[in-house]
Amino acid sequence: MKKEVKDTIIVELGEKLKAYPHFYLVDLTGLDAAKTSELREKCFKNEIKLLVVKNTLLQKAFEASEIDFTPLYECLKGNTAVMFAQTANVPAKLIKEYKKEGIPALKGAYAEESFFVGADKLDELVAIKSKNELIAEVVALLQSPIKNVVSGLNAGGKVHGLLDAIAERNK
Repeated sequence: MKKEVKDTIIVELGEKLKAYPHFYLVDLTGLDAAKTSELREKCFKNEIKLLVVKNTLLQKAFEASEIDFTPLYECLKGNTAVMFAQTANVPAKLIKEYKKEGIPALKGAYAEESFFVGADKLDELVAIKSKNELIAEVVALLQSPIKNVVSGLNAGGKVHGLLDAIAERNK
């Protein structure tokens, strides 16, 4: 491969590292063409960008980045594919779906500005909540007291009785 082509690939990888806040390093060894195609299709549906890369080019892209990715250097052995995503836990859920077959095997990840090295970190990565999931939890927590008041009113309670009950509780 010519130096110009390598430089172009390094620049493109660097742009992806900036564009996507989360990425996973996986080993796809053992996937046949049909399974690889199926995985790529699932990645596309889940808004994950899957790229098979050369380890040396990825390391050079890491080195050129503003973020220090040295904890992931040890993962750059053997075959490596990168799963880029906007949501931290989506690739982990997809990998876990394939866990029975053991492919793709998690090598490492950069999610929520933290490094995860090793296949044993998969459950931690699946447990990370997305921004939308956290917002939904907060909204549910905020709605709970309002629902209690509304259900009390709908159950035939009078406003005066509810206010008295709240006043007694606060004493």
